[in-house]
Amino acid sequence: MTTPGPEPEDAPGLEPGGSVRPGDTPPDAGQTSGLSHPQPIPSRKPAVITLIVIGILVVGVAGFFVLRALDLL
Repeated sequence: MTTPGPEPEDAPGLEPGGSVRPGDTPPDAGQTSGLSHPQPIPSRKPAVITLIVIGILVVGVAGFFVLRALDLL
């Protein structure tokens, strides 16, 4: 694996151990963050289906208790 910037022994202004002298700026390194391409937008189908199933279950349980309270079940 290589480093994104120049080799430490080739960079001017570096002292032994890799530190810089007072007043010097470190060598510029390459940009390694950021996206290389646009990320795909995830589908909303699983969330919608889950909400529908939960809604059906809630209505079913509520209906059960309503029928139970009316002594129809």
